[in-house]
Amino acid sequence: MGMSGVEFALLSLTVGVGALLQVSIGFGLGMIAAPVFALVDPSLAPTVVLLLATGVTAMVVARERHGADLRGCGWALAGRVPGVLAGALLVALLPARYLTLFIAAVVLAGVALSIAGYVPRERRSSVLLAGMASGLMGTATSIGGPPMAMVWQRLSGARLRATMSTFFLVGSLMSLAALTMAGAVGAHSLRRTALLAPAALAGVLLARPLGRHLDVRRTRTAAMAVAVAGAAVLVGQQVV
Repeated sequence: MGMSGVEFALLSLTVGVGALLQVSIGFGLGMIAAPVFALVDPSLAPTVVLLLATGVTAMVVARERHGADLRGCGWALAGRVPGVLAGALLVALLPARYLTLFIAAVVLAGVALSIAGYVPRERRSSVLLAGMASGLMGTATSIGGPPMAMVWQRLSGARLRATMSTFFLVGSLMSLAALTMAGAVGAHSLRRTALLAPAALAGVLLARPLGRHLDVRRTRTAAMAVAVAGAAVLVGQQVV
């Protein structure tokens, strides 16, 4: 199925803004893009969003890799393995309608926990569980940021971005490998990724000059508001 000019412009804008947020605050591309992609073309979520996010996080890691908490990443990735397998199973077995509703539910749950101000202690067990949840959510919906953002929220800005980006780069590759084995990565996904890659690159390039002017708290609030709006429209579309 081809994309109209309006759909392409909407997806490009979403990817650009999501990439800018991903670079600036450590997550955001999946949370914002997944509901929009599922609305425009459900076959694009989660695979295309994950492919784009992998490229964006690779660029962040290349720039800020020295600030990452590698031990924390290791425990989180150990937890991510079973989560990835469970997420790939969901993608393979769930009908598109239910997968779409799951995407909306993940967005709303992530936002609700953030608003509630839940701050888990950064223990080995909590990092493992967050990694597992991130693996399941990230593979099934491309939204793996909220669990890790919660467990690592005590880290400073640069260290948070570096740690989360390192985790998401390796974790996204794991998810893509599992989705490939489940038959969810095909020529259609790769073509759409290539079309939208320039928008992701634009977001990354704009993050440096614009990022210094962004208030992190307000930016997160705005990102969550956009994500909730997308999830609400997604639910409405499936219910009606």
